[in-house]
Amino acid sequence: MRVFLDNNVPAGVARILSHHSVLTSPQLGWTKIQNGMLLVEAESAGFAVMVTADQNIKYQQDLAKRTIALVVLGSNIWPIVSEYAAKIVAAVDVAKPGSFEFIEMRLPLKKRSSNSTA
Repeated sequence: MRVFLDNNVPAGVARILSHHSVLTSPQLGWTKIQNGMLLVEAESAGFAVMVTADQNIKYQQDLAKRTIALVVLGSNIWPIVSEYAAKIVAAVDVAKPGSFEFIEMRLPLKKRSSNSTA
């Protein structure tokens, strides 16, 4: 399956999806293309799935008429994303044309200042 990784997706995701044909935004020279046109370009180039960390894409774009499947990551921080490798692989493996899958990820806890009072 042809998988496109948006510019905001850690490069390590390509390694965990190595059983697919994966290309990234920088590899294609698409780093300056914005979401709506990026979806059009990815569909036109024959990608079946786009992986992105843009959690607002569902609200910014009309996905109803899309043929490309979207897998949206809940973070773009590699140490966090890497913990969800199995879920990412599973979501891409079962993606169908026009589908949308959000992979919720835990965010790191903010460190409390040592000067704060409890």
